[in-house]
Amino acid sequence: MTYEEIISNLQKKIYHPVYFLMGEETYFIDKISDYISDNVLTDAEKGFNQTILYGKDLEPSAIMGNARRFPMMANHQVIIVREAQNIKKIEDLEPYVRNPLNSTILVINYKYKTLDKRKTFPKLIDQKGVLFESKKLYDNQLPVWISSYLKDQQYTVSPQASAMLAEYLGADLSKVANELDKLIISLPAGTQITPDHIEKNIGISKEFNVFELQNALGERDMLRANRIINYFGDNPSNNPVPVVISSLFSYFSKLLNYQFLEDKSQNNVASVLSVHPFFVKTYVSAAKNYPIRKLVEVVSILREYDMKSKGVGNVSATPADLQKEMIYRILH
Repeated sequence: MTYEEIISNLQKKIYHPVYFLMGEETYFIDKISDYISDNVLTDAEKGFNQTILYGKDLEPSAIMGNARRFPMMANHQVIIVREAQNIKKIEDLEPYVRNPLNSTILVINYKYKTLDKRKTFPKLIDQKGVLFESKKLYDNQLPVWISSYLKDQQYTVSPQASAMLAEYLGADLSKVANELDKLIISLPAGTQITPDHIEKNIGISKEFNVFELQNALGERDMLRANRIINYFGDNPSNNPVPVVISSLFSYFSKLLNYQFLEDKSQNNVASVLSVHPFFVKTYVSAAKNYPIRKLVEVVSILREYDMKSKGVGNVSATPADLQKEMIYRILH
């Protein structure tokens, strides 16, 4: 069951006796757990019927003991187990999962880990309740997620703006959602969010960011690329070298992949490279400036400077100097 399906069912008051929420992406786990905590019971019912347990030093038997109680003056009781990844032998909950009480809603937050779905215990959870795996989004999925999140809040976002946010904020969805919430507070519903809005409200420069550096390099615009990299050197905390190199590596790897595509139609390129169709034209243009041999060299340069940024083979160069040298070699 997907996150959207779970939330939709909860909104319709379709409840399951067990929710086992696991995985690396904590954002979706927290959202489901918080929705159940906030909405299943009224404030008056929560006093006797909502229990929060914490995994450290918690035995499965204690969870089962709480889960087997009946609600008081309510249709359900809610038990939320936080930090369940710290529970030893979580599979010892199996006897309860086999015969759960329909009046109990047991929510287990099992963050940063997953159960082996081939084993009996997770199969049983999936049969009797909800087994949800919250997976980390890939970087190329983030702009689409940002657009979807804003659409749910009655906002739209330009492709350039969503790309800026994705590059700057990374794939920590809790952090991204928090920044988006702060952004939309200052804007009326229905607004299309642009780079200008982001620069004014979040502080990401619309001219000096990794996304614009990629464009400058793709166009082989030496002046603009050097201006951006000099800005990065003056603002290292906002533009750490590993993040810059990782973004450029992704960009040039996609450009290399593009060169080998037989079908270079917009839709196919967008699908294969996992980019918004709006940006396909930038890859088409950049490909003219970077033949395959040069792209192989650029990828090698990026690997070299990734190692140097970590101290391998770098005697005394500062991060700013490393970035300038790297950009020079890419452009020459």
